[in-house]
Amino acid sequence: KVPFTMKIDTPEFRGIFSPGLQTLLDIFERHKYEIRVAGGAVRDILLGKHPKDVDFATTATPDQMKEMFTEDDVRMLNMKGEKHGTITARIDNENFEVTTLRIDVTTDGRHADVMFTTDWELDANRRDLTINSMFLGVDGTLYDYFGGYEDLKNRRVLFVGNAKKRIQEDYLRILRYFRFFARITEKPEFHDEDTIVAIKDNVEGLGRISGERIWQELSKICSGNYVGSIIQKIIEVGAAPYIGLPKDPNINELKCVWERGKNLNMHPLTVLVSVLNSEQEMMTFHARCKFSTFERELGLFIIKHRNNDCKSDNPLRPYQNLIFKTDGKLSDTRAHIIELLKYKADLALLHEFKTWEPPKFPLNGNLLKEHGVPAGKPIGRVMKELKLHWIETDFKMNQDELIELLPKVMEELNIKTQSMN
Repeated sequence: KVPFTMKIDTPEFRGIFSPGLQTLLDIFERHKYEIRVAGGAVRDILLGKHPKDVDFATTATPDQMKEMFTEDDVRMLNMKGEKHGTITARIDNENFEVTTLRIDVTTDGRHADVMFTTDWELDANRRDLTINSMFLGVDGTLYDYFGGYEDLKNRRVLFVGNAKKRIQEDYLRILRYFRFFARITEKPEFHDEDTIVAIKDNVEGLGRISGERIWQELSKICSGNYVGSIIQKIIEVGAAPYIGLPKDPNINELKCVWERGKNLNMHPLTVLVSVLNSEQEMMTFHARCKFSTFERELGLFIIKHRNNDCKSDNPLRPYQNLIFKTDGKLSDTRAHIIELLKYKADLALLHEFKTWEPPKFPLNGNLLKEHGVPAGKPIGRVMKELKLHWIETDFKMNQDELIELLPKVMEELNIKTQSMN
């Protein structure tokens, strides 16, 4: 099949030619192997964006690449990618990932075993979406075997060839479809119907994908465009139970939170926690996606505090109190509160809280011990109680005033003073 070709000469294309890349291309030319820009970088260049990562494809096998890089004293990094055909060369403090053209021999819905080839079309044919299946020669020639250029121009997101087959090779492609759809489309309601049917028919396959990979895609979706309508569609195709979301997710809340906060650079979880109705649902979501401790605590924190309505003279006060009343690292709690204020889109308070420096609590454990508080658990309990008094006075009580309170607090907590010998 003859690919569609055309010449590209744009600032975005010219912008990728660093001295390091020039060195890399010279090596391939000298050894008579072809090398082209592949995949996402081609898509970005055509969209007029400067690509973040530039990946390359080549007719050279990993062994041939190793031979030629060794001969030219080029350093190679982590050999882990080698069985997939990827060699990473380090030139001028830049990493270049070059992958041998390949075909998938077997797939299990998660990973593929590959065989190397020198046929560009066969390599394009194993990629997921038409807009990701194009190559760009170093002379600026675009090679497009599957209509990706037309699709990109018309803002269409389609699988390469048979959608059902593509999805069954790796079910995560369902979420990748939605991520790229959000990035490319100008009409978020308008999906290709056959594609949606293929997704619906295969959606339970998402249950076989690891939680980490699911969250990687979801978090990118939640940092993209049209989040409300994209998540709504993901739920409509029946994905919710396979990605840890509840049966009746709160889409309206999601749309509100995203609409009013989309320019606040919210953490992806801050966005998505809006569809959850309870802490229990957050824990189910966590069990599926394996969040970091920070993320898990963030989700629970927002659910717990998002409906706190305070009619206080000082609206900042409840958040200042939370900083000291929440167990856990101060920096984490601070970050959680900032996310909570983004969730509520309370811009004035967000700014005020960000500029507020939490004062340092004037007491520490050693000081309490010196004043007769028994070591271990009692110190923590006394400390907590004194902190509450300190918060009540707007953080104004000093060390001496707090120590004065000590006998009263210990009596209330029924803790006996330890005599200091």
